Amino acid sequence: MTLKLIIGNKNYSSWSLRAWLAMTVAGIGFEEVLVPFGTEAFKQQVVSGTGRVPVLIDGDITIWESLAIIEYLAEKFPDAGLWPKEVAARAHARVVSNEMHAGFLAMRGHMPVNFARRIIKRDLPPAVAADIKRIEALWSDCRARFGQSGPFLFGAFCAADAMFAPAVARFRTYDVDVGDGARAYMATMMALPAWQRWVEAGLKETWVVPEDEVDWPKVERA
Repeated sequence: MTLKLIIGNKNYSSWSLRAWLAMTVAGIGFEEVLVPFGTEAFKQQVVSGTGRVPVLIDGDITIWESLAIIEYLAEKFPDAGLWPKEVAARAHARVVSNEMHAGFLAMRGHMPVNFARRIIKRDLPPAVAADIKRIEALWSDCRARFGQSGPFLFGAFCAADAMFAPAVARFRTYDVDVGDGARAYMATMMALPAWQRWVEAGLKETWVVPEDEVDWPKVERA
């Protein structure tokens, strides 16, 4: 039975990006169902109980929340490489993924994911700057301790990279000043064919979500 992944707008949906990217890079086949935010179809099809995406449906099993989806897939497809094989690296990947899942609310609120927005800097309040500094430190630590075998956080692409993908998108959209190491990691992520497929599709969307347009009522587009 084919897995079904319900997602929101590719231009805006940071949580959908995580699950979609993890599955696509890992080569896990699925049926994509995109339901635009704010539509009647969204209310009818998003069956998570929270009214949020993504939602993974596997037969009579329904999983919502990006990290829960990834954990389920890692169990179902143990050879997909969603978590590092080495115990210490796997434990650390889970730690940083959970920190990303639960935290950085100041950055998220101030810098919503918006792939189509023209790249323009924003002033960074102290709480946002602190979030950015912490993310950059996490990336640097993961790369230094576990990334010797490849260009991603733990060498090869894994769930942690999927979890931090929206941060990469935010840093690019709002032209955040980061160090050379973070910049190289961002370039690695954005070079992924799956990343480029997602962005290309997002840029073709015509839906506008005002709360994710920080320049509203102006909609900045490249």
